[in-house]
Amino acid sequence: MTCHTLIPIADSSSIGEARRATIGLAAAVKLTDTDAGRASLVATEIATNLVRHANPTDARMLIGSSVIDGVGSIEIISIDIGPGMLDVARCFTDGYSTAGTPGNGLGAVRRLSDTCDLFSSSTGTVISCTIVSAQSPPRSQFPHRISALSVPAPYETACGDAWRAFRSDRDFVSLMIADGLGHGPLAAEASAAACKVFDENPAAAPAVLLDKMHAAISGTRGAAIAIARIDIAAEKLTYVGVGNIAGTLLAADGSSRGLFSHNGTVGHTVRKIQTFEYPWSPASLLVLHSDGLQTRWDLGKYPGLSRRHPAVIAGVLLRDFRRDRDDSTVLVVGPAQNDAA
Repeated sequence: MTCHTLIPIADSSSIGEARRATIGLAAAVKLTDTDAGRASLVATEIATNLVRHANPTDARMLIGSSVIDGVGSIEIISIDIGPGMLDVARCFTDGYSTAGTPGNGLGAVRRLSDTCDLFSSSTGTVISCTIVSAQSPPRSQFPHRISALSVPAPYETACGDAWRAFRSDRDFVSLMIADGLGHGPLAAEASAAACKVFDENPAAAPAVLLDKMHAAISGTRGAAIAIARIDIAAEKLTYVGVGNIAGTLLAADGSSRGLFSHNGTVGHTVRKIQTFEYPWSPASLLVLHSDGLQTRWDLGKYPGLSRRHPAVIAGVLLRDFRRDRDDSTVLVVGPAQNDAA
């Protein structure tokens, strides 16, 4: 799982930049030529749509790649601020346009993507598209969807945040966010060391993992780390955290509860590694994020957003609550539902 490339879409020259970034990431996760071509076309169409319709000062794309359970994929996120789409269904209909163009862009995006979803309101629009390798092994049947957006601090190429996800068919999923102290290459070194421990022990209990990480990253700056494990049959979320990773568990009725982390820095000062358990249901929604995101968000102020794809939820939160001075990572686990677009 890599950090996403953030590309401001200010004019037509940005379209080529988005396309080239997508092609490079598709090669990195070994997509076939056909799948890489799909990803390139989606990136081109989305960037073109932003140039034609969005305010150039508020239009951005996030392009990232990941490999989960051996499945390589490209994720393309379109983000803009206001005024939103008045009729989402019509915007995805071939031939419909508000700019005097043929109107094939968003319809093509939907057809070329393996998943495509969006959220549009008076505050703007976020569109999420994923292109998955056709040659990858069958995907896990875990009945929830997982997405994370991760971007480095301004003017940094290395991201001090990192995340991991491991799914064991329908039994459980393990998740981690690490936020290396500060930002830049040294922060990235600390997070990478924590990820190495996770990758070597993905099925271990969260407390065991965190203890191993504390020893493994002691020669680095250290990091804030949170680890969650969702056990499906037991309907239980197990959570352990040290430092300022924020965790929120949302229920189907809209209620939410914060997940508890102890103060400290993994790799340096950890006074206590304590496991907490929370109830989990098929309708639960989990949001984990680094302190590059403000904590004052409330999904209740975005009617319908909690039912959208996790990548769309993460995109809206990143758009509206990102702190522009630090690395930012948002990881969302939500119920598996049909995409709206």
